[in-house]
Amino acid sequence: MSEKVLVIAETKEGEIRNVTFEAIAAARKIKQDAEIVGVVGADDDLENLAQELIYYGANRVVTVKSDKLKSYTSEAFGQAVLAVVEQESPDGIVMGHTSIGKDLSPKLASKLDTGLISDAVDIEVDGEQPVFIRPIYSGKAFEKKVITSGMPFVTIRPNNITALDRDASRTGDISQVEVNIKDLRTIVKEVVRKTSEGVDLSEAKVIVAGGRGVKSADGFKPLYELADVLGGAVGASRGACDADYCDYSLQIGQTGKVVTPDLYIAVGISGAIQHLAGMSNSKVIVAINKDPEANIFNIADYGIVGDLFEVIPMLIEEFKKVAVS
Repeated sequence: MSEKVLVIAETKEGEIRNVTFEAIAAARKIKQDAEIVGVVGADDDLENLAQELIYYGANRVVTVKSDKLKSYTSEAFGQAVLAVVEQESPDGIVMGHTSIGKDLSPKLASKLDTGLISDAVDIEVDGEQPVFIRPIYSGKAFEKKVITSGMPFVTIRPNNITALDRDASRTGDISQVEVNIKDLRTIVKEVVRKTSEGVDLSEAKVIVAGGRGVKSADGFKPLYELADVLGGAVGASRGACDADYCDYSLQIGQTGKVVTPDLYIAVGISGAIQHLAGMSNSKVIVAINKDPEANIFNIADYGIVGDLFEVIPMLIEEFKKVAVS
């Protein structure tokens, strides 16, 4: 009998989040010949959600439908996933290291009496043994971990493991598990989103982040325009959030979101160690600051010393020309 790895899907506004497709690729790395089984719970449109998982590499998908899964709560989703785990008896479990993944995975691991490797950024294979690589010391170093007993249960950081190509010709079985979700102590009545519309910050390929040097909430407006031209998202340092220039939902750093975009543009950010912990593993870092001694230049791939209120409009104009051509 072939081995089996479950991938717990995460949805947002009725669509599968990209980190779930990356988790499918991670599952394939863990056990090359394993059957990849997607798990998705929602209150509606499960067929289309399940089909997307198959297009991105799942062999089959198990769905759980319940009105209690309309909005995330760890109790409801925990019951749903545990029911599928009990039915499938997997040899491994993978999900995204998102706010939901960070909340749900330790509770599942505890219930399943298994270890958990969180925030993996890569997976290597030593013989048949998967080796999980994760950052430590605020991203200053990396450690390698292996599972010595029990099944691998891992969460992966978004934007680090490349998803498989979408193949709309792929087919796979889609089944549904009936789960009686009960005894909920938490019920979500309404979800009010503070984050801006557009690209999800934790999965954005391009991020334009502002710090105290932006000086005001109005100072963030050019950053939004630049991010829009680049198809990216806007983030912020804690200093900018503390100064009420923007909402804390945009905060990147040790006490905020950890991001690894392809391009990170730090605007008016000095480079405090707490901020670097959240973005230092970005693939390309561009720093814009009028202080040539700013710490952010020590980790930047490219630096622009100048007034951000002069530099940003110039960048917007040039990028628009590239977009048109």
